[in-house]
Amino acid sequence: MATVLIIGAGGVGRVVAHKCVMNGSTFDRIILASRTLKRCEEIQGELPKGAIEIATVDADNTQEVIELIKRVKADILINVALPYQDLTIMDACIATNTPYLDTANYEHPDEAKFEYKLQWAKDQAFKDAGIMGLLGSGFDPGATNVFCAYAQKHYFDEIHTIDILDCNAGDHGYAFATNFNPEINLREVSAKGRYWENGKWIETEPMEIMQVWDYPEVGPKDSYLLYHEEMESLVLYIKGLKRIRFFMTFGQSYLTHMKCLENVGMLGIKEVEYKGMKIVPMEFLKTLLPDPASLGPRTKGKTNIGIVAEGLKDGKKRKIYIYQIKDHEECYAEVKAQGVSYTTGVPAVIGAKLMVEGKWSGKGVFNMEQLDPDFFMEEMNIQGLPWNVREMEC
Repeated sequence: MATVLIIGAGGVGRVVAHKCVMNGSTFDRIILASRTLKRCEEIQGELPKGAIEIATVDADNTQEVIELIKRVKADILINVALPYQDLTIMDACIATNTPYLDTANYEHPDEAKFEYKLQWAKDQAFKDAGIMGLLGSGFDPGATNVFCAYAQKHYFDEIHTIDILDCNAGDHGYAFATNFNPEINLREVSAKGRYWENGKWIETEPMEIMQVWDYPEVGPKDSYLLYHEEMESLVLYIKGLKRIRFFMTFGQSYLTHMKCLENVGMLGIKEVEYKGMKIVPMEFLKTLLPDPASLGPRTKGKTNIGIVAEGLKDGKKRKIYIYQIKDHEECYAEVKAQGVSYTTGVPAVIGAKLMVEGKWSGKGVFNMEQLDPDFFMEEMNIQGLPWNVREMEC
């Protein structure tokens, strides 16, 4: 039994709160905190009376986070705030000897770049504090890392290539909207692509490489190569790896809107002057777009996220596809959120549950694939993310 502090009350925070309540035998006290109390109150109102407590916190302020951790006596902290806030929250956990978990790696608010470097640099501080920090316990990163580790443990002696395939075939009815924080989403998609091959990173122009993949229960979809953070750690921990790539699906309407916004400067992250005021175009655009947390009741369709791994087993070539399919409407019926929030939030709760139960343990900072995948894969089936394995022709 543990007291869990959840920081962040967006779409993913909503899922995490609901799922922690559903796992009351592990989390007997749940506190949801955000800069905006109204968001916490809304989520609290969706749950049985007394199921969660709520609080306000400025996650940019390490001292505020420290004081909140001490006040609620948290046994573990789940960070589903903005990636900009990872470092301040990690520092608060170090100061209070509190185990830490997040779903996305650190991003600097003034630079369109994300990497694990600054979080990995805190490994010794976590060891000195005697606590575990679990990085990227969402779906991708997160479950996809575990899929790779599971494939390595059970299906291969060597994995030579991995393609991570992320398909959201949901329809929310808007001409243009993002399924998670617009700043993070649009920065990620408009950046140059990168993949790893033969020991080095190869950079591509945004959306330069496309393949059509036939996603089970969804069908063929245009899938574009992006850089994604889980590749940075997987190249370190998957034996024999020669190439890893990440692909995500986008419809033509989304791409057309994004290109137009980019062409007129609306995806900029540097301040510009407007009527004597300084504004950041991307932040202004965010105020005009639908709140991702509001998409749940209107989104229909499915997500399909997985990995295709190819390599050797007992000297013979082998290729497998591990994937998970989730229906948006089923997600909303269960936790009042759409599938993208669901598939990120549930793995966060699974990771925290395994840490509280001692099935995943250690001192220092860890990526998902460093830990035994079997516990996580078992919990996915229990917690609403049943997965599939398909043998494929090499």
